[in-house]
Amino acid sequence: MSRSGSQQGKSPAQLIDERIRELDDWRGTRLSQLRAWIQQAEPEVVEEWKWRGVPVWSHHGLICTGETYKNVVKMTFAKGASLDDPSGLFNSSLEGNTRRAIDIHEGERIDERAWKALIRAAVTLNASRSHG
Repeated sequence: MSRSGSQQGKSPAQLIDERIRELDDWRGTRLSQLRAWIQQAEPEVVEEWKWRGVPVWSHHGLICTGETYKNVVKMTFAKGASLDDPSGLFNSSLEGNTRRAIDIHEGERIDERAWKALIRAAVTLNASRSHG
């Protein structure tokens, strides 16, 4: 069993902070911004660190993950196929029955109001499914 000394004893929030700092480019800035909007949209959100280094946000179940790749920040919504997306934020993983994703490239703008509405819709959906 291997352990990463750098991650031992750190909270998910601290690990996400580290990831943002490590990126040290537009991806870190974008992930930080989206994270702040998630926290503003749902102050009781729980941050988690899963699957060997993926930031995860949950409330009554998984809301979304924030993965970073060389040319994109990918925000995947666990139940995105069940969410209304009137602003058309979802632009990836559209063929699946469950998940939907938003691929964000350098310089692209994200509508803050639409983003927060999507987060709130995901929280509402999770809450409705966890209570019956």
